Amino acid sequence: MSFPFYIAKRYLFSKSSNNAINFITIIAAIGVVIGSASLFIVLSGFAGLKDFSLQFTSLIDPDLKVVPIEGKSFILTDKLKEAISSNEEIASFSRVVEERAVLNFKYKNLIVNLKGVDGNYPQTTKDSIVILGQWFENGTDQIVAGAGVSNNLSIGVFDYDEAVKISVPKPGKGLPSSINSIFKSVNAANSGIFMVNEDIDHSLVYANLETVQYLLNYNSNQISAIEFQLKDIENIDFVKQELEGVFGGSFKVKTRAQLNDALYKMLNTENLAVYLIFTLVLIIALFNVIGSIIMMILDKKNNLHTLFNVGATVKDIRKIFFFQGSLMSILGGIIGVIVGYVLILNQAHGPDSLKVMITPTLPYPVSIDVMNIFIVFITISILGVLASKLASSRITKRLIVEA
Repeated sequence: MSFPFYIAKRYLFSKSSNNAINFITIIAAIGVVIGSASLFIVLSGFAGLKDFSLQFTSLIDPDLKVVPIEGKSFILTDKLKEAISSNEEIASFSRVVEERAVLNFKYKNLIVNLKGVDGNYPQTTKDSIVILGQWFENGTDQIVAGAGVSNNLSIGVFDYDEAVKISVPKPGKGLPSSINSIFKSVNAANSGIFMVNEDIDHSLVYANLETVQYLLNYNSNQISAIEFQLKDIENIDFVKQELEGVFGGSFKVKTRAQLNDALYKMLNTENLAVYLIFTLVLIIALFNVIGSIIMMILDKKNNLHTLFNVGATVKDIRKIFFFQGSLMSILGGIIGVIVGYVLILNQAHGPDSLKVMITPTLPYPVSIDVMNIFIVFITISILGVLASKLASSRITKRLIVEA
């Protein structure tokens, strides 16, 4: 153990004869503990909020999705089907046709995203999102509407009094001769209502693939995209590369994160903003550490003069207070992380009476991420070292000699 480190440790854990300095040192240490605990709690809270937000999109988003780079549709050839079916990492794939459409029901109209899917659409998705009624039967003109769509148009389940009219604009040029020449329509029955999140519930309607192909004048093998479910999500990068080789440069293979890139960017930006704000709080707290060290330097001037006379250099004396401030910051950061971890652990697994609740039945989501522990510890260590360096640099030979 080096001489400066030994003295720094003694100064850190021993009381000063001046009670004011002891009080300032305790306040500085508590500030570091609270600051690091707060940073860890906020990062864990945003990690939980991110997972909570993404779990709703994961209900309907595939592991991988193939879309054409140009145009709205492409032809799924037998060769492509064989290449997909031969991939042992793919659990299932579903053909998809997506288009904007107008829904009309009892004199109410609403523009929605119409998504046609085939019989291979994952059963787990159907079972997890339908809250009323059932999924549509294959080969019928039935639909499954989002809860918001159902509410806006007052659509019930299997309401046979009046059919839901689905209309899609016909392609063409020039002025239309009549309203029938503008839209191609089909009458459908709503077999179920699903719920995912507010945006999707108010905009998305599922239908049979054949129904949407008919509305768009597509051939039976003409589709908008292919959605894939994988056997092991850990192999997603490998499967993505294989699919890119199968489909070529005219197609783009998107992961679930890429399908929700706007949401991911928003959540990551918010997380970064909160991290920077609470890092600023830590910096303010570490000003107390600087003040505490400077007060300690002034209090120990006579001791420093003695150390200087027995052979300690100015550099050695600076190291004493540099180590003292660094130890205070690092130990305070460790204690703060432990306190934050206990609080987050309680929020995740403790009794509801001790949790922070969003609703009477829904606790605020949190996620314990090892990376957040490292982020907090590294942040407090770097800032503590810089603060200690700044405070210890105030020691000069003149200050020691004049003691």
